[in-house]
Amino acid sequence: MRLVAIVAAAVFLLDQLTKWLVVHAMDLARVGAIDVFPPYLNFRMAWNTGINFGLLSGHADWTRWVLISVALGIVLFVLVWMRRDPPGRMGLIFAGLLIGGALGNVVDRLLYGAVADFLNMSCCGFTNPYAFNVADISVFLGAIGLALFSGGKNAS
Repeated sequence: MRLVAIVAAAVFLLDQLTKWLVVHAMDLARVGAIDVFPPYLNFRMAWNTGINFGLLSGHADWTRWVLISVALGIVLFVLVWMRRDPPGRMGLIFAGLLIGGALGNVVDRLLYGAVADFLNMSCCGFTNPYAFNVADISVFLGAIGLALFSGGKNAS
């Protein structure tokens, strides 16, 4: 469980630091867009009040609290799962990724009322209209990793 906590804390801190730097220090909240290495990496400010790809956005304030509750429920579920049936070192790392990312987005919803998304990547003639953040990447990798490495202690 210590490994889960270390990874979760590292992801959480990295997520919140990058959001603070980009949104506040670089003033992306006001500027709206910064081309870093176009078209491969751009910062595009997007306040996501919903879930992935803006699903459930634009609804009443109750959606914010439902999504916070769901995220905290998932964190609790994963923590109980890791305590009862630890999936080995890799599984613990992936659990930490998922938990740290989920908590990073929960903090955004509490502070801003929405998740601060800013990473935008396009390539090879495909223009990606969506933005994401470090927490989103961590939740995605954590969920995929847990699906692959949840076979018990021998799965490391």
